[in-house]
Amino acid sequence: MKSRPNIRNRYVLFADLLLIVVSVLGSYVLRLELGAAFSFYLPSAYWMICSALIIKPLVYYYFRLYRRMWIYASVQELKLIMAAVTTGSVILSAVMVSFFNLGMFSGFPRSVLIIDWLISLFLVGGLRFTIRLLAESFSQHAALVSGSKSKKALIIGAGDAGAIVVRELQKNPQVNLIPIGFLDDNPVKFKQQIYGIPVIGSLNDLAKVLDNRRVDEVIISIPSAPGKIIRMVADVCRLKGVPFRTMPGIYELLGGKVNVNRLREVDITDLLRREPKRIMDEKVGRTISNRIVLVTGAGGSIGSELCRQIARWNPSELVLLGHGENSIFEAYLELQERFPTLSLRPVIADIRDRERLDRVFQEFRPQVVFHAAAHKHVPLMETNIEEAVTNNIFGTRNLVQTAVEHEVERLVMISTDKAIRPVNVMGATKRLAEMTVLDAAECCGRDYCVVRFGNVLGSRGSVVPLFKRQISRGGPITITHPDMKRYFMTIPEAVYLVLQAAAMGDGGETYVLNMGEQVRILDLAEDLIRLSGLEPGRDVEIVFTGIRPGEKLSEDLWDGGNVFARTLHPDIYQL
Repeated sequence: MKSRPNIRNRYVLFADLLLIVVSVLGSYVLRLELGAAFSFYLPSAYWMICSALIIKPLVYYYFRLYRRMWIYASVQELKLIMAAVTTGSVILSAVMVSFFNLGMFSGFPRSVLIIDWLISLFLVGGLRFTIRLLAESFSQHAALVSGSKSKKALIIGAGDAGAIVVRELQKNPQVNLIPIGFLDDNPVKFKQQIYGIPVIGSLNDLAKVLDNRRVDEVIISIPSAPGKIIRMVADVCRLKGVPFRTMPGIYELLGGKVNVNRLREVDITDLLRREPKRIMDEKVGRTISNRIVLVTGAGGSIGSELCRQIARWNPSELVLLGHGENSIFEAYLELQERFPTLSLRPVIADIRDRERLDRVFQEFRPQVVFHAAAHKHVPLMETNIEEAVTNNIFGTRNLVQTAVEHEVERLVMISTDKAIRPVNVMGATKRLAEMTVLDAAECCGRDYCVVRFGNVLGSRGSVVPLFKRQISRGGPITITHPDMKRYFMTIPEAVYLVLQAAAMGDGGETYVLNMGEQVRILDLAEDLIRLSGLEPGRDVEIVFTGIRPGEKLSEDLWDGGNVFARTLHPDIYQL
């Protein structure tokens, strides 16, 4: 649709015409003062006024000065004004010199052109920025008038994002939020002002400020704030009964139109309630570098991350084996882009097909195998027992037998905490799969081992993506039981530790990753809601649906009868 000029800009045009006359006459007066000289040069002034009234409005129109909303004038508009006025003055100068050479008038002081340019800059720019100042003054007056109804907002972060928040609040009184101050940990900013709003302290002063001042809402304006900062603010605000929200999506947030897709992306590590594990890579290179590595389940969450980390160590060839063509294709494309010199071999195969596995191993001759292919969803496997048994047990048996026959040097099976004292089909099948791997290591003297850990945050089908979808729909979040607990790790740290464990093994070991303390699913859900800038119960409801078949309230990483020993890595134990 073709845009039409703003009606108000017609008044700006009329004002410009008046200012053009004022500018030309003013330049002559400043140059000559009123007197005989002024009278002598008056004909040239007449020609200059007439020329300027034609040239300058056309130039301003060309530079779209009459299609701007000047209540939002900024540095960009100032640059545009300078360009338009300068262009108009250059053209006017050329015309006036031409008129003088043609004998249109007898005298012409050249310096008035420069004076006119300076006066025009001041008048044209001043007019437009006066419009903005008047609009802001009106908005601030409206905010003061409605001050008793408006909420007082405290801004966390006095950087660029905080400045944007304050500007938007000041320009939009209908939002009913008045900024009263900033908190920022940069001591250089203490007692400074941003758009008239003072920096009144650091983040450590939050509780004191909330106690001593009227604060109706806290806005976190640090888009890159780590989870511990947001959680600290959330805890203090919750203790003081003050709501808070986060900066990204500020235009929606200021109007209360909160949507999880418009908020900052929650960093998965924010949900761990502990620091991520430190990674020690020293021995991994000897296991992977210049070797042929095969990963089963390479299109899954764990399998694809295994491939990413393995690729860093320059294997001579990396075989991506999986049953789902789409996920394998996506993993292959990603690795191909990130590691263009690496030899990648995508293979579509089902580990339940022993003959197919034999052909794959015959073709590629893998030296190291990481087994991540498995059915993992507890409720689904309770009603699909045959699939769980054939894939997790028979599939693992096929893989192990094929690996033994083709003299694979090292095999690492990815297992789960649900294999300990299993009470569900999935856990039982994984336990039997573990026994298959360990029996092969003992009987055949192979360097085959098992690495066991709990839930990973952010994997497909896990609670975090589910909760995000539920939050984006406005809730409710569904949890089976308020006391449900699980061990959690991020996918990258779990895979790093798997690779480290693989480098340690001599065969027949079961390694357990130290995952810290168990986390209540309810706490995780509440953290995710708050990290998204919302409040549990108020913005997003949490509903308890009851424990599903095969679920336990908490999991174990080892059997009570097992003795575990520490390894060279502080976060890896050996049973």
